[in-house]
Amino acid sequence: MASQPDLSVVIPVHNEEKCISALISETCRVLRGHLAFEIIVIDDASEDDTPRLLQQCLESAPELRPIRHARQAGQSMAILTGVQAARADMIVTMDGDGQNDPLDILAFWGVMMDASDSEGLLLAGQRVRRQDTFIKKMSSKIANAVRASILRDATPDTGCGMKMFSRAMFMRLPTFNHMHRFLPVLVIRMGGRVASLPVNHRPRRGGRSHYGTLDRLAVGLVDLFGVYWLRLRWTDNGGATLLKNNN
Repeated sequence: MASQPDLSVVIPVHNEEKCISALISETCRVLRGHLAFEIIVIDDASEDDTPRLLQQCLESAPELRPIRHARQAGQSMAILTGVQAARADMIVTMDGDGQNDPLDILAFWGVMMDASDSEGLLLAGQRVRRQDTFIKKMSSKIANAVRASILRDATPDTGCGMKMFSRAMFMRLPTFNHMHRFLPVLVIRMGGRVASLPVNHRPRRGGRSHYGTLDRLAVGLVDLFGVYWLRLRWTDNGGATLLKNNN
């Protein structure tokens, strides 16, 4: 792949041997013929068979660029590694568990290409029919409500792994652990715009979630109030809108 791709698909993974091969294959099938792309999978020091499977995927997916962390650094730092390595001007992130639907990438791409301010726009997925347990959905709902009441980021589902943004904008954001949970308010803080787009959400293909109920309620509390301080230092609240998915 000598030429610069249109889009870099960034997928952070940790111990996703049950999901990653199928997700890479499906993403390639969806995107081929529509745009030039690369898939950057950041293996955050997996201890299972994920590294071997990624190497195996290279045989059928030349678009794949696997990167491995020597030590586990967390999802936010894995995303940062992927964005730093990306060759495209536009980035889309997905979770590595297969719950995000690669078909939604094309819908995001169409919205982004129609936008007049694509470099300053963050598209965030909203899982309108979540395929998770009741406890997981309720804990996420509470966490979103707490975050929204404090940060007022007007984003109903910051936990969705599918987001699209320009590489240039992301590289101007402050970096810290769990920053991926606060991308909307960080973008708004710097004068950008956030729009939520409904996305398909699927059952986990295998393996287990890396976050428990208490984790979802407690993780990032220090970061939450740190980001709140950042928000207070910026007077422009920006704007967030909910877009309709016609698919």
